[in-house]
Amino acid sequence: MSPFLGQHQNRLDAKGRVSVPASYRTALKLMTGTAEMILRPSISHSCIEAWPVPVFNDLEKDLQELDVLSEEYEDMATAIYGSAYPVEFDKDGRILLPDYLISHAGLTDAVVFMGQGAIFQIWEPAAAAARALEARLRTRLRKQAAPAAVAVGE
Repeated sequence: MSPFLGQHQNRLDAKGRVSVPASYRTALKLMTGTAEMILRPSISHSCIEAWPVPVFNDLEKDLQELDVLSEEYEDMATAIYGSAYPVEFDKDGRILLPDYLISHAGLTDAVVFMGQGAIFQIWEPAAAAARALEARLRTRLRKQAAPAAVAVGE
């Protein structure tokens, strides 16, 4: 079963701290044995991605296939690692979001945690609702456009 499921809304305090949903904290500890994860700005959306350390480390596999001196390697390494920010829960289950990630996601006083299976995302609430709707519509359109054999699971 995927560890990070559903959507949860919490408050972002004036210091940039937010409580991670208890189910996500439990899942992370069961997955990794620690309360550590890596935050990074999403490449595709105005949100923050939260990666368990082992899952984040798997990104290295894609980089290892590239020439370390290539522009593609440099772009990918910069996009993945250049803005990465390691965090750990405090005793109250909170994490501190750095200002550059808060700005990237357009966060103010509330955030939505959105499960993505192996990772989760942190969104501004209205943007999260819009993204969820967009994803459902695009998925429906893809399903409608799929050949009949694929649509029924053959």
